[in-house]
Amino acid sequence: MPLLTRPVALLSTALLFASIAWADCECGYTVNGTLYTDLLETDFLHTNKVNESGWMTQVYTVERDTARGPFGKDAAAKQVATNPLKSRYDWAGDGIDGGDAGLQLIVSNPGKGGMIPMGEMATNRTDMRYGSFRAAIKLTGQKGTCGAFFWIHAPQYLNNSHEIDMEFLSSQFNETSHPVNLVLQSEDSVKAGYDAGNTNAFDTHHLPFDPSEGFNEYRFDWFEDRVDFYANGVFLNSMSGEGVPTEPGHLMLSQWSNGDPKWSGGPPKQDAVMTVSYVKGYFNSSDTQRQGDWEKRCKEINAPNATCEVPEITGPPQTNATAKTFFFSQQQNMTVNQTVSGGNPNTIESGAWSIHASIQSISTAVLLSSLVLFMNWCS
Repeated sequence: MPLLTRPVALLSTALLFASIAWADCECGYTVNGTLYTDLLETDFLHTNKVNESGWMTQVYTVERDTARGPFGKDAAAKQVATNPLKSRYDWAGDGIDGGDAGLQLIVSNPGKGGMIPMGEMATNRTDMRYGSFRAAIKLTGQKGTCGAFFWIHAPQYLNNSHEIDMEFLSSQFNETSHPVNLVLQSEDSVKAGYDAGNTNAFDTHHLPFDPSEGFNEYRFDWFEDRVDFYANGVFLNSMSGEGVPTEPGHLMLSQWSNGDPKWSGGPPKQDAVMTVSYVKGYFNSSDTQRQGDWEKRCKEINAPNATCEVPEITGPPQTNATAKTFFFSQQQNMTVNQTVSGGNPNTIESGAWSIHASIQSISTAVLLSSLVLFMNWCS
């Protein structure tokens, strides 16, 4: 081999190994100093494949005698619709089918029937235990529904005494009042007929904006000893005590009605649409395989860029400028061995385990070592 060809080949090989070095954020994501190992992000503004983006459409019925209202509930696939933006470069505006872009959960009038059609989604992952979860939602202006963003112990509804809820009753909205109901379902609420209103884990918090006029981010941070609630990055309330869940579960998006005059009201006179533009979750996994995977990829937790801070919003995500929020899954090399469900056409993704390897992840240490070897060879 010629004199210069051999060191060049050596340097090229070294650079190849350097290019597959560990990426940014391999040890996880931090929220207010708390580290979470896993993430799930879904950009509903740019996808029309809901059941391939880390979520499952829920299909079931609850008859009126067990629905705790004068009507039963009919969760159906046709009540869930995707409506991505017309342009892949936009982050706000009308969808391809008109109206607000995003994931649509629809509650319809039952007509002469006794079952109210409703829309609901659940994450595929059921191993979420402690984390920071947020969703950008525009609630309906039609009276008579309950719109909800919540976490529940899995399997779904087997034990809904372990539940974290942010619920919106459209019948409560008027010109002067726009509340969100913050709830920890507990054994006490189950004993009270699933009524948390008489426990210390219930708060009706009045918001300074109308949730039906635009998208706003709703968030809850779940710790071992408490749950903190936020709206558009502003702290609302904190709840602690025996109602704080300890078991793993999954995220849910739902809009429903059972005609109960004390809660959902309704049913609505016409289709009521709740639209979701994104969901982001940063959390720890209860799955032993996931835990082992984290230990393998997190070689040095104090290394530069080994952990990444989750950016917080400072206002409602409603315009092209403010609705373009940060997704780790839409960046190069920041979601190694993570579930990424973005929907952005510029992101390589799958609903399962996704490995992102980028030449931009060159390790400085390996690169310097390669240069030293190169110089020694040439001398």
